[in-house]
Parts: sequence; structure tokens; C-alpha cells
Amino acid sequence: MSRLEKLVRRFLSKPKDFTYDELKKLLNGFGYKETKAGKTSGSRVAFINDETGHIIRVHRPHPAHVVKLYVLDLVEETLKQQGLLSLL
Repeated sequence: MSRLEKLVRRFLSKPKDFTYDELKKLLNGFGYKETKAGKTSGSRVAFINDETGHIIRVHRPHPAHVVKLYVLDLVEETLKQQGLLSLL
């Protein structure tokens, strides 16, 4: 089992301690790159898939680095719609 597969399994179990760094690794594994919209973007970040041009927008958690459950739900639904979670 690869690291990405392990991370996907952890992600799908919706742990309460899933960190923003883990979310970045997960999305990077599916071809998404983090972009920031400049100084005024605040905690809002976008992950863009270079192949498809698809964008996932989320809030970076602060002050803690733990991602909120609604963000995990949003990312899971989006990845399923893009057909990426069915690949594993």
C-alpha cells in the first residue's frame, strides 16, 4: 500500500486531527498545486489541477493546523465528482 493510499484511507475515515499539511499532501498526490492569491487572500487558498484546470478553494485553518470537518467533506465530494477517489 502506497503512502497516498494510506493517506486517502485516513482522510476518508474523517479523523478529527487531520492537518492542513496532510490535506496538501493528499491534493498534491492527485495533481493539485497550492496557490495563494497574494497578500490580501488571507486564509483562503486554492488548489489547482494543472491537467484539468479544476480548482478547489478552502480556508487554511488557524491558529491550529487541524482541518475542519466541513472542509474534509467538501474535498471528498469534489474528488469523487472529479473521478479521482474511484481510482484507488
